[in-house]
Amino acid sequence: MGTLTALSAFSEGKLVDKIKSAALLTPVAYLTYMTTPIGRAAGSAFSGEMLGALGVGEFDPKGRAVGTNYLEFVCAMPGVNCYDLMASFTGPNCCLNYSTVDMYLKYELQPTSVRTLVHFLQTIRSGVITKYDYGSSMANMVAYGQSSPPEYHMPNIPHHLPLLLSYGGGDMLSDVKDVQLLLKDLRNHDADKLVAQLVKEYAHLDFVMGVNAKQVVYDGLIAFFGKHDSCRKGGEREINHISPYNKSYV
Repeated sequence: MGTLTALSAFSEGKLVDKIKSAALLTPVAYLTYMTTPIGRAAGSAFSGEMLGALGVGEFDPKGRAVGTNYLEFVCAMPGVNCYDLMASFTGPNCCLNYSTVDMYLKYELQPTSVRTLVHFLQTIRSGVITKYDYGSSMANMVAYGQSSPPEYHMPNIPHHLPLLLSYGGGDMLSDVKDVQLLLKDLRNHDADKLVAQLVKEYAHLDFVMGVNAKQVVYDGLIAFFGKHDSCRKGGEREINHISPYNKSYV
């Protein structure tokens, strides 16, 4: 959600004057090829519009949504393996410290807004990145002055904005094909302002909790920030192979 929020803002020219560069880990823009079984199952089963109509504003996957424990319901669906909940949701993470995982699962999954989930599902269904669809031409007209929600055009992201995109070959949420759709939108970006890094072994949570994430991702990320920080001495140093696994390319 963080990367999609940033990309949407950048595409409208917002925030660009407030930052020097942006690093997007496991970037989500398109969700056409999302393969996570639990996400797909939840998407097909989740009638968020109905919950909204019933006045349910918060969705708690561990709670009872309209009388049903939703997580238990999804876990019972074919193809979903909730014995390994994170792999079913994020893909096969390669490099986690499982003491950290236990701490993570103690607090996750967290509640969120029903409208947020509906918005994500709209993106999955349509394959287009738009603002929230209120479900009727009249409601959209009131909100946007047009009958359908406006699109966020990723090619409109300012070409001079330094961007680093780091994504994983095993990620089922930020699928490689979806990231490639985003990179296609950014094909006219200034060549020296766009770095893309594919870490083939990583899935979604490896970028946050991987035992080797410092060496694989974060050392290069800090170097990227340093290169584009005009206030830092030596900021023009080169980034040499952000990841020891995969050569980064510009």
